[in-house]
Amino acid sequence: MKKKNVLNLIKYHAEKNEAAFRDEAYEIAKYFDKSNDYQLSEYIMALLSDANTFSPQIDASENVFVKRLETSSKPLPLPNAIKDNILGIINAIGHNAGVNKFLFEGPPGTGKTESVKQIARILGRELFIVDFDSVIDSKLGQTSKNISLLFSEISSVTNPHKVIILFDEIDSIAIDRINSNDLREMGRATSSVLKGLDSLNEHIILIATTNLYKAFDKALSRRFDAIIDFSHYTKQDLIEVGEAILNDMLQKFKFAGRNMRLFKKILDCVDIIPYPGELKNLVKTSIAFSNSDDEYDYLKKLYINLTKSEAMDLKQLQNSGFTVREIEILTGVSKSQVSRELKE
Repeated sequence: MKKKNVLNLIKYHAEKNEAAFRDEAYEIAKYFDKSNDYQLSEYIMALLSDANTFSPQIDASENVFVKRLETSSKPLPLPNAIKDNILGIINAIGHNAGVNKFLFEGPPGTGKTESVKQIARILGRELFIVDFDSVIDSKLGQTSKNISLLFSEISSVTNPHKVIILFDEIDSIAIDRINSNDLREMGRATSSVLKGLDSLNEHIILIATTNLYKAFDKALSRRFDAIIDFSHYTKQDLIEVGEAILNDMLQKFKFAGRNMRLFKKILDCVDIIPYPGELKNLVKTSIAFSNSDDEYDYLKKLYINLTKSEAMDLKQLQNSGFTVREIEILTGVSKSQVSRELKE
């Protein structure tokens, strides 16, 4: 152990940098372990555990295919159908119900990955993500070997009941073997995944996500205890999600005015509202690129971005339910002129 380890420990404690403090404490414990001072190493680890502080369950520095991922405490508005399923997973895990493998399927931007981060935070578990770029190899048979090594890394977890493993976009190795360009290679890879899942420690929670469930290997999908469909968004669900997104954005962009009624009307007039991921980007960019001297300019930009039309017909806007004042905001045409032209 070097002097800098002790100095760093004091520094991180003074800075109230809990994550760095816990990482440094773990490094000190690992040093004593390698020096054959097992009792001191175990004592430090026990202190970390008793204090409910962080002790890495997987040594990411020595692993190739798994890396740590931060959990999330950001607001995550979800439809009740999906929210109930998420709560069911949390309850099942919390009560050791014997289910530990879950598949989240649905289009991009529906909250699959963010939900995993929330689950890890609520359960107080460390979250690790698989780096599939390092797993997949162009050499014949190497991908299958890498998958076996991946599950060996996962099996090396110190405290299985404190970990969640995320297989984000697992379809990269789980596409239907019948439709694969290289049938044999994909078959070997999928077989390795099947073996890994079958031998997975029941205390380790594994959650996979996919955007391509229809092309998903069916033998693999049967390995999951539950499959959650993230496409259950009604139009009203997406409007409510949009409202939550806008409320969050307005706290960051103080110049933007709040007109939730007009915002919801804009979303309601669109035939297909984008899923939350894309919707969040549209709202954010509309505000970010709006005129800061015009508090409602972002609503005009949002309407244009959603409808893909810069030419605004006053009569059409009126027929869509917008008031004269709202039409003024969206078009920049004064209320008096809007009224005059609508009468004409």
